[in-house]
Amino acid sequence: MGTLKDSWPVAELDAVRRLRVLARSTPGAGFAEQLIDAPLHQVWALASDLENQLPIMITDIRSFTVTSAAGERLEARARSPLGLRTRFDIVLRPGWCLMQSRFVLGGMAAVAEGDGTRFAFFGALRLPGAGPAERALHPLMSALGARALRRFTDQPARPGGRG
Repeated sequence: MGTLKDSWPVAELDAVRRLRVLARSTPGAGFAEQLIDAPLHQVWALASDLENQLPIMITDIRSFTVTSAAGERLEARARSPLGLRTRFDIVLRPGWCLMQSRFVLGGMAAVAEGDGTRFAFFGALRLPGAGPAERALHPLMSALGARALRRFTDQPARPGGRG
């Protein structure tokens, strides 16, 4: 006879669903997802090129430089168009990227869906003690998330793009 442990239900979430749960549980977060007509390996190869893609996707990032990497853990420095700088801690693995700095939390996820890829983008400001202010930012962050996803998919010669 099996034990209770053997019959315990298991609920596993794919990377996009995990990112969606993270976004919905983060006050003021923006989340966007889209089905891209390209294979997962092609979409993720592009998305995980953080140094080149983040400045394209997010207009508030002028440059993004990975400063160290140890397995799936990375550190990076971002610079804004105004010259502001911040350090990010990153977990990057196939189909999953979660990044956080002192004031920003963000991520991307991708899973194969049919012949294409479901791709998601998430972003939130981390404002200590802000509570209601973070929630008030939700519409703005949602619009920014949708714009970042659009900028990713609209690149010429890119997955989902016109090239």
